[in-house]
Amino acid sequence: MTDFREGEPMDRARRRPWTYALWGGVAIGLAVVLYVIATLLIKHGGPTDLSSLAKGGMKDLKVTPAGAPLPSMAILGPDGQTTSLAALKAPVIVVNLWATWCAPCVTEMPTLAKLQAAYPGQILVVPVSMDTAKDRAKAQAFIAQYPPLALYQDPKASMVFTVTPPADGLPTTILYGRHGREEARVSGGADWSGPDAHAVMEALLAEK
Repeated sequence: MTDFREGEPMDRARRRPWTYALWGGVAIGLAVVLYVIATLLIKHGGPTDLSSLAKGGMKDLKVTPAGAPLPSMAILGPDGQTTSLAALKAPVIVVNLWATWCAPCVTEMPTLAKLQAAYPGQILVVPVSMDTAKDRAKAQAFIAQYPPLALYQDPKASMVFTVTPPADGLPTTILYGRHGREEARVSGGADWSGPDAHAVMEALLAEK
């Protein structure tokens, strides 16, 4: 009896490291599960949830569920040669449909230039002019005032109807994410140089 009572604490002492190891493994597993859940919540309901960023300067931002891919229709590139938006490559592409005769378009263009300058190599701002072929020089001269932007042109002005859904008017700015599909758009002029627009860009760039 005496030997049994004296041996019992010794057995417990031997088991204690294994118990600690077991509970340590459980704690690590629980931490991993919590991390995965937190990651999913951030991705789908946190900072990358674009609808939560529709405020301030981006109050007119509309999220596009199951957005269409970049249009493949022919347009003129900066060199005057035929290209398409689908041929462009960048993590985030910001397509701005505009024209020199559109006052809100003219007003917001400097802010788009500042947005492009703030994210070199990360986003590509593509101002697509709806001016006619005879007004290309006018559109080119206007865009030249706002580097690093370059002129793209749809002389038939058909892109406002061929994007899905069609644009409500000018200006319309469409945001395409890493997968080449529309994520959101803004109809009407906006300030693309402010913190609200930058928050939207950061959310798009954070997507996997």
